[in-house]
Amino acid sequence: MQAFTILSDPVRRRILEHLRVRDLSSGEVVSSVGEEFGITQSAISQHLKLLRENRFANVRVDGARRIYSLEPSGLQDIDQWLAPFRRFWEPKFEALAKEVERGKTRKRKRS
Repeated sequence: MQAFTILSDPVRRRILEHLRVRDLSSGEVVSSVGEEFGITQSAISQHLKLLRENRFANVRVDGARRIYSLEPSGLQDIDQWLAPFRRFWEPKFEALAKEVERGKTRKRKRS
């Protein structure tokens, strides 16, 4: 699956983690991710291009700056692939939620 190939690179994953929090200019991506991984502005640009071309990021022009944002449609392929596997962990999350609620109820009763 192409989406997993794209996300297999730690630089691209880190870029997406930053874009998940907020939109960033290409210069901000270079400053944070480029410094962390010790790679050049040119290398970051190639990663951003790949993310754009594969629907993981959007870009808009703001004067002389390019502003990148997360594009969730690229993650939909992964979400669809994971769908049949959710049955393995969703009951565990539901059970956990019930235990948390029981704990809150017990705490309220003690107070």
